[in-house]
Amino acid sequence: MFQFNKILKFLLGLGILTFGVLLLFQVPSVQDRLLENAIQNLAQNNMPKEDSLTAIVCGSRSPLPHPSRDEACILVIAGKDIYVVDTGAGSANNVLQWTIPFNRIKAILLTHLHSDHITDLPTFHLQTWIRQNRSSKLDVYGPKGVDSVVQGFEDAYNLDYAFRNAHHGDEIAPLEVAGMKAHTIDLNNPVIIESDDLSIRAFEVDHHPVKPALGYRFDYKGRSIVISGDTSPSQNLADHSRNVDVLFHEAQANHILKPMSQFMLNNGQAMSAKILDDITTYHTTPLEAAAIAYEANVKHLVFYHLNPSPRNDIMANIFTRGVADVFDEWTLSDDGTMVVLPVDSEEIQISNLN
Repeated sequence: MFQFNKILKFLLGLGILTFGVLLLFQVPSVQDRLLENAIQNLAQNNMPKEDSLTAIVCGSRSPLPHPSRDEACILVIAGKDIYVVDTGAGSANNVLQWTIPFNRIKAILLTHLHSDHITDLPTFHLQTWIRQNRSSKLDVYGPKGVDSVVQGFEDAYNLDYAFRNAHHGDEIAPLEVAGMKAHTIDLNNPVIIESDDLSIRAFEVDHHPVKPALGYRFDYKGRSIVISGDTSPSQNLADHSRNVDVLFHEAQANHILKPMSQFMLNNGQAMSAKILDDITTYHTTPLEAAAIAYEANVKHLVFYHLNPSPRNDIMANIFTRGVADVFDEWTLSDDGTMVVLPVDSEEIQISNLN
């Protein structure tokens, strides 16, 4: 009985405390103080504090929907400079929420021109243009056809540029640097940047009938990252990933898609079932990606562009079933997965911004 009374008093005290806190939240001065703290937090950014090569997954899913993931995007930070690989729907909003400084974005690199890799390109343009003191148009690199994509967005947003300039003026929205500049990557000379500290190179992967489709390798002060883009298992990708610190590889769980397809077929959704069958031919399974990482002597493998994206731990376990038997060091990414590779070190730091 004594023990019961102690528990009862504890619960009663906890209830009174909770009620008091809720009442405090209704006081305007308390609300104002909380708002002030929230505004101060907006000034914080999530750039690495040490010199490093860093990658942040700003979109981890495929076109199949998910309540909390956005489409393909990886942000690569080399020192203080930022490069964005693919701009899938919702990815720019993630970068905004993490208060990444858009004025440090030097270029957008597109792996290929599927809609789920280009949709947020106008938003990245807007955020790197308005009040960012950009000295020129936003550079956009990609495979053959990237000029048409960029021109299409330019045609669609020309009025937007003019309206924002008319409203904010040249100091905030200067028209002379509004817009994007397309650069078609020549696979005979695939070097995008080559300096003493940083090298960015493109290479071809197999995403037939999408041709060419590209992957990218970043080397910065002795640290290295490869991003696969969308691809079937590719020997060329394995070759370009040789001894890399971290390989970000797309992953499609065909062993989950096949029963999904059969369910759709059994329930009168023949066209949806065919789509799921079709896409099994031009992506890489988690086991295949693990085998590539093992062959290439990769130090760490990060799965992204997950199809279908797991919605809970059980589905994640099914998605990656058998991977640990092929390759030991791997991470199943989520939006916000951050990999930091400090220079003059072999350390691989993995965390999440969400």
